[in-house]
Amino acid sequence: MLVTEELVKIFSQGTPLEVHALRGVNLEIEKGEIVAVMGPSGCGKTTLLNMIGGLDKPTSGKVWIGNEEITDYPDHEITTFRKQNLSFIFQFFNLFDVLTAVENVALPLLLMGEPTKAAEEKSKSILREVGMGSRLYNRPNEMSGGQRQRVAIARSLITNPKIILADEPTGDLSSVISRDIMKLFRRLNEDLGQTFVLVTHSELIGSLCDRIIKMNDGLIIS
Repeated sequence: MLVTEELVKIFSQGTPLEVHALRGVNLEIEKGEIVAVMGPSGCGKTTLLNMIGGLDKPTSGKVWIGNEEITDYPDHEITTFRKQNLSFIFQFFNLFDVLTAVENVALPLLLMGEPTKAAEEKSKSILREVGMGSRLYNRPNEMSGGQRQRVAIARSLITNPKIILADEPTGDLSSVISRDIMKLFRRLNEDLGQTFVLVTHSELIGSLCDRIIKMNDGLIIS
């Protein structure tokens, strides 16, 4: 289970530029759920995702992932925890243009010390799983937007994370490709049991999730 307790984030605290991005967010997401977080721009969706993923620390409040309260972990501990339990998917893919699909997907394992041959074999296997078996040695500039997102999804799965956090994962894709990506998320969720938390503006994506969490002005409103 993923839980936040009275999560508050204030940027530029104590200055004239002070911004209250999160105002006491309480959230529970069960293991294996696919959840959409929706709301207008600037309402705190991405800030919440960053708190859950340990990319930023809250001003106050707690984040629990399973039995671990990660809020006060020092940087080296949260980095290790994130590598072992969490993964991210971004709107603009964040792939390395000079690397092939296999090399992009294998990179997290290589950074964790896995031998190159073993990492690349796992990379090939998971790329085939997401329908990219014919593009193993293509670079990102040789792929469509949907194909690049599939490579990014494969990379997010390579470390077998418990939770996948996705920030506008279909934001730059057509509705047809967006549906295909959501079908892939659903199949991976059913096969592997991972929890997905998706920040999105898309009503289509929201309708394809198990439930929608709506935010406004730093608060969950429904």
